Order: sequence, then C-alpha cells, then structure tokens
Amino acid sequence: MDETSKVTIDAASAPVIEPGYTFATVTEKISAIVLTRPTSNGWFVGFGIAFLATMMLLYAIGYLFLRGIGIWGVTIPIGWGFAIVNFVWWIGIGHAGTLISAILLLLRQPWRNSINRFAEAMTLFAVACAGLFPLLHVGRPWLAYWLFPYPNTMRVWPQFRSPLMWDVFAVSTYGTISAIFWFIGLIPDLGTLRDRATNRAAAIIYGILSMGWRGSARHWARYETAYLLLAGLATPLVLSVHTVVSFDFAIGIVPGWHTTIFPPYFVAGAIYSGFAMVLMLAIPIRKIYGLEDFITERHLQNSAKVMLATGLIVAYGYGIEAFMGWYSGDRYDAFTVWNRLHGPYAFLYYSLLTCNIFIPQVLWIRKFRTSPVLLFAVSFVILVGMWLERFIIVVVSLHRDFLNSSWGMYYPTRWDFMTFFGTIGMFLMLMFLFLRVLPSISIFEMRTLLPEAEVKE
Repeated sequence: MDETSKVTIDAASAPVIEPGYTFATVTEKISAIVLTRPTSNGWFVGFGIAFLATMMLLYAIGYLFLRGIGIWGVTIPIGWGFAIVNFVWWIGIGHAGTLISAILLLLRQPWRNSINRFAEAMTLFAVACAGLFPLLHVGRPWLAYWLFPYPNTMRVWPQFRSPLMWDVFAVSTYGTISAIFWFIGLIPDLGTLRDRATNRAAAIIYGILSMGWRGSARHWARYETAYLLLAGLATPLVLSVHTVVSFDFAIGIVPGWHTTIFPPYFVAGAIYSGFAMVLMLAIPIRKIYGLEDFITERHLQNSAKVMLATGLIVAYGYGIEAFMGWYSGDRYDAFTVWNRLHGPYAFLYYSLLTCNIFIPQVLWIRKFRTSPVLLFAVSFVILVGMWLERFIIVVVSLHRDFLNSSWGMYYPTRWDFMTFFGTIGMFLMLMFLFLRVLPSISIFEMRTLLPEAEVKE
C-alpha cells in the first residue's frame, strides 16, 4: 500500500479497522491472545486482587445469612439502601452491551464489531452482580424461588402487582436473552479456536462449545437468521428492562419517586453509565493487548458522542424533576427539591451534578474524545456520578418522610461497602477470566470489515 492510499484512508475520519490486515493476520492477532500469548504477571496480579474482593463478597453474604439484613444500614424510614442503589447501578451498566450488540447490528453500524464482544460479556457480568442485591434484600434469599409462579403445593402465588415481581421477570428475561445472544455470537469464533488450538484439552473444550460448527453455507445461513432474530428480541429489552426498574419508584407515592419522567430518564442514564463502563474496559484492553488497530480512534469518538448525547438527556431529566417540584404546587415535592439542594446530603447532590452534567461537557472538545487517558478519567467520573444519582433517588427521597417524627438518616455500614466493592471484584474477576479464555473481539466480524477497507484503499 503506497503513501497516497494511507492518506486517503486517514482523511475518511478514522476507519473501522486500520488497513494492511488480511483474514489470516486478523485471525492470528485475536486468537493468539487466548491460545499462544503467555499469561502475564499483570494478569495474575489483577485477577488476584479481584479474586480477593470476590472472597470478601462471599464472606459478607455468609455473615448476612447468619445475622440478617440488620447488619446493613437500612432502617425506618430508609428501608432501601445500598442494595437497591447498587442493583439499579449494575443493571444500568449492562445496557450498553445490548445496545451495541443488538440495536447497532440492526442499524448496520460496522464500528460495533470491535467492541460488541466484551460489551456483551460486560452485560452478563453486570446482570449477575445486579441480581445478587434483590435476592439478598428480601431477607430470606433461600426462599427466593417463591417469586417464580411455579406449581406448588402451598397454592400461594406471587403478588403480580408488586414491582419486585416485575423486576424478576424483566431481569431474568434480560439475562437469558443476553446470554443466548452472546453465546450464539461466539460459535464461529469457538470453531476457529478449536481448529487452531495446539493443546488437546483446549481443542476438545472449544470443540464441544462450538457445537459442530464447520463454517458451511448452511451453518452460516442458520447462524445469521438466529443472530438477527435474537437481536430483534434483545432490542426492546434495552428500553423495557430499565423502564420496569424505574417503575419500582415511579408507582410509589414517595415525593421524588412519583414522576412520569423516570422511564426515559432511567433508560438514558443506563446507556450513559453503560458506555462509560465500555470505555473503561476498552481503553485498557486495547493498550495492554495492542489492539489499537482494531479499537480505533473512531470507536472512542463514537462512544464519547453517545455519552455526550445521553448525558444531555439525563441533565434534562434533572431539570424536569426540579421544575415539576415547583410547578406541581405540591409542598412535599417542593420540599424534596429543597432538601436535595440544602439538606444533609446536599454535598452528594452537588457532586452528582458536577460528575454527570458539568465535567462531561468537556466531550465537546475533540482532544478529550480522542485522548484515551482523558476519556478514561471522564468515564470514571460518570460512573461515580451515576452511582450518586441512584443514591440520591433512593436514600434522599426516603430519609425525610411525610411526618417530621418519621425523619431519619442513613449511614451505610462496613458490610454495605464490603458487599458493594465485592461485586466490583466479582465483575472484574469474571472479566479477567473472559479475556483469558475467549476472544475479546469477534474474529469473523472483524474479517467482514476487510473488503470495506480494501475498497477505501
């Protein structure tokens, strides 16, 4: 390739995949991370820290089973604390994976191919972390199966008017469809790993998981049909799941919750935090494994633009909340707005506004959208801000009840923090394992981009 063609490609404002690759080199570069690249000391250190945090989570859960949820900081009137805050936060993080995989696939956006695989894995691990909290919060997690409408001798049916039941069906459906979608997308790559593996045990395991994939025309036709149908099923879940989660609050009479802005506001916030987590994973992965040619500047810019757009929707939601508190004429709603601005948790509310509205505005500047270090920092700030948002919605709305005599304060205990940071450790541990045993970028989808790069040449 001569210098002129290189300039032409760069002028097209960042290609999906850098030119100069062939089918063989794409396959070799991605599969080598799993099959031939030695496990580094950094991987062992990172995995070890994440594993210890996961053990801390198991210890906190075991102690919770012995003593009950009284070890948490929840009390009256703050019956929902860290558990529900973290549940909503983790569910939101998982949304970007489904949006990247399903919606962008239906919209035929080729830039998704470099980041959809680990974004889908992120979705599964985030849903697994989120699912722990409602189960632990019910007080008797060993009886959680009562939530499912299965035939039983007690003839006791779940209360279908309870938002908890809606969450059970929404989250379980979301997790199931996401897992099937992720696995179906892996099958061609598992067949590639099976054929390239030199270790007999690895070849057998990948062979079993690839389900007899041979890459024939019949297999490809059935694969594409199944993948497209699952993308169609997963697309409405992006909107429905966090909408159902928002109903946990919106159907209540608690000031600060009882508002119709919550469904679209929650969905936008979920995509906002989800893309922030995608960038926090993509930036280190592309640097450590030398994947800058696959996860290019275009991917960073597009993800930053999605965050900027959804961040503005979230800011609009904050404005509508404050406006309706004044315009409704309801003194309780008006007090909720005043309490957020001047109450005992006001510092957290101002921190929320800083993290979610003001700091992300730097993404208007191209330097911030293309600098991995700056973009990583902004993404971290957004994740902190979105966690604070859930804390403000849950705790601050509850701690000042309708009666002054019912007012209280919420103080999380060490068990709250151990459980929360333990789930972060669990998430990272699963991500470390995923990067080590499965291709973090879709091999066959990256190969489909090569003819496009050749045309640009």
